[in-house]
Amino acid sequence: MKIQINTDNHISGSQQKSEPIIDSINDSLERFSEQITRIEVHLSDENSKKKGQNDIKCLLEARLKGLDPVAVTEKADSIDEAVDGALDKLISLLDSKLGRLKKY
Repeated sequence: MKIQINTDNHISGSQQKSEPIIDSINDSLERFSEQITRIEVHLSDENSKKKGQNDIKCLLEARLKGLDPVAVTEKADSIDEAVDGALDKLISLLDSKLGRLKKY
């Protein structure tokens, strides 16, 4: 499972900041690793330099073997909270989508 992190020009995408995100995604999605070919993470600060609530957006897109990609978004006050919230949504979506396929 490949993980690609994309950031807008208001969020630093350094390797030092990316590694904990990659580790969190690998740990959270380990049980789906056979079905997922790639995860794309898109991080953006919707208010740019202005402060605001829930202005960090995380979009997670999972590319699945033989299926259409699925995506979820989460807005939060920090990158970590946005990534964690999006991961929770993605896990729920994958449980539902892949669980349904196993029944048939």
